[in-house]
Amino acid sequence: MKTLIKKLLVLTALSLPLIPAQNAAYAQCGNHIDNSIYENLPFDMPQVEQPTFPEYSVNIVDFGAKNDGVALNTQAINDAIKAVNAHGGGKVIIPEGIWLTGPIELLSNVNLYTEKNALVVFTDDFSAYPIIKTSFEGLDTRRCQSPISARNAENIAITGYGVFDGSGDSWRPVKKGKLTASQWEALVKSGGVVDKSIWYPTAGALKGALACKNFNNPEGIDTDEEWNEIRPWLRPVLLNIVKSKKVLLEGVTFKNSPSWCLHPLSCEHITINNVKVFNPWYSQNGDALDLESCKNALIINNIFDAGDDAICIKSGKDEDGRRRGEPCQNVVVKDNTVLHGHGGFVVGSEMSGGVKNIYVSDCTFLGTDVGLRFKSTRGRGGVVEGIYIHNIHMIDIPHEPLLFDLFYGGKAAGEETETELAGRMKANIPPVTVETPAFRDIHISHVICKGAGRAMFFNGLPEMPINNVSVKNVVISDAKEGIVISQTKGVILENVRIETEGDVLQIKNAEDVKVNGKTYENKTSKGQSIKM
Repeated sequence: MKTLIKKLLVLTALSLPLIPAQNAAYAQCGNHIDNSIYENLPFDMPQVEQPTFPEYSVNIVDFGAKNDGVALNTQAINDAIKAVNAHGGGKVIIPEGIWLTGPIELLSNVNLYTEKNALVVFTDDFSAYPIIKTSFEGLDTRRCQSPISARNAENIAITGYGVFDGSGDSWRPVKKGKLTASQWEALVKSGGVVDKSIWYPTAGALKGALACKNFNNPEGIDTDEEWNEIRPWLRPVLLNIVKSKKVLLEGVTFKNSPSWCLHPLSCEHITINNVKVFNPWYSQNGDALDLESCKNALIINNIFDAGDDAICIKSGKDEDGRRRGEPCQNVVVKDNTVLHGHGGFVVGSEMSGGVKNIYVSDCTFLGTDVGLRFKSTRGRGGVVEGIYIHNIHMIDIPHEPLLFDLFYGGKAAGEETETELAGRMKANIPPVTVETPAFRDIHISHVICKGAGRAMFFNGLPEMPINNVSVKNVVISDAKEGIVISQTKGVILENVRIETEGDVLQIKNAEDVKVNGKTYENKTSKGQSIKM
């Protein structure tokens, strides 16, 4: 890492001890999760199976690893993992020290255990990460191999007390508007190239960005030579676990990811417990957790500080996601704290395989751009249903504590103007097809937010309104604007108190809106103010 951003990360690292450890109400002990977490769930789901390991263990030092931060330990760490796997399972120990390494590949029946003061730093040498076929942002594509990966594994874990640093600042573009003038000046002087007020680490990264018409997956790159040229743009997610079963992440810290941080894809029985994720707020696509097309999951007792969405539920994008056809389902998200992010808890926008049976409770969001964020757009298809959210606390949310945006265009909240959004909404209304996303049967209760932009925004599709959403027992104080409900059917507001100087509630192009038992309807685009 050769940029100013590396220096800024030192401040982040120094601040980590100031963050108190959470009370792990469901902390694992002997691979056991307190069964009370399954009590009173609003849907049926099996208990999430936990991995178990034999007593056998090895130390990476015995395979030639050196903790000086200079020697490259890729082979030593992977040889240790292969040895434990071949022995039938057990623990691979990473002791105290700074361990420089390339990609680590987990294998079945291996617990990668990090002792206190163990810091695993992934090399910023792009050539160490082979370009592989994978899925990113819900599409089949090519990316660089992740620093940590597993595929078709079973009974795996990363546990202990250590830190995994993805050296993300060597990979990521940086927007000028996210730095001070002096920070930007120093970054530009460090090297790289600038295009339209965005800094790129190499010319190849810029070429890759220019090849992207749809989010971050390049088009028109055909030969291996062309892919290799844009290798710096093919930023890997820090941890990518695919088609694996009985997965545990517990106790460790992940930071500074090149792109998304944690990305379990098509996994079953996965537990993320007492984990910390720290990405700088300026990190492009620096999501903390993207749980994609997974089944039976516990996301509990974690701290997330992200440069993009924090806890995000996904299931593939457009035709690729529909063809995969794997919904993300049976997920409990409980006792998590989000310090920063574009959204605290998010569904979408890549939800084409469907999302159902999600329970979110007892979470705190501190200064996230949006609190509860549901997003999609035409072309996705898929159904989001059976989402239950209870007992959420938020402060200093600059945009909406609750947002439904079915006209999502890829920008973060606040980056798109009302004029730009209105322009996209003026398109001709298409017929309902398999490409039409549907959001329905979503129930939110006991939410408190102090300090907000617009209290709530429901913006459904005219051909597929947001349907059957209940919001009960909510207090949003110090809001700059009230609630706007547009293109919905069957929204219920009960015991909702909004403290704002403007209109508390406006409805337009909506039917069967119930406010404290009284029904309202306005099928025009003009909007009607309602007293609550």
